[in-house]
Amino acid sequence: MPATDTTAPADTQARQRWMSVLAKAPADRLAALWSDLGDSPDWSYLRRPETGMIMLRGRAGGSGQRFNLGEMTMTRCSVRLPDGRVGHGYVAGRRQDHATTAALVDALMQDEAARPALEAAIIEPLTLEADAKRAIAARKAAATKVDFFTMVRGE
Repeated sequence: MPATDTTAPADTQARQRWMSVLAKAPADRLAALWSDLGDSPDWSYLRRPETGMIMLRGRAGGSGQRFNLGEMTMTRCSVRLPDGRVGHGYVAGRRQDHATTAALVDALMQDEAARPALEAAIIEPLTLEADAKRAIAARKAAATKVDFFTMVRGE
């Protein structure tokens, strides 16, 4: 039986990365970076922003049996640029403007000529800010770490 390649192509992995950054970015920060770019391109809705619920699933012990963890509010949006490129935005919460901006950036990032400028103006700053937040949280958690040890009594 031939082995199947489960790795995604480089373009797919890159898109997954930037869509993840856009989805996790604070809505106001993404809006500020987007407005700093200047004029917005022409675009139309393919799917207007919709807010709904999704079921979050977990795994016992991280790799065991799946279970339903709970529900979460999510907003999605799809846009189309005049040249036919389609962008999608999926974000936690009810911010329709966040989903629309994420979809627009996704559509524009698919143009390889425009990608480096958008990467530098939007994706990299958001990635650096998220990394800094994670580092601060890790330092705070490390400060509360307690090392327990067991002493064996000599009886």
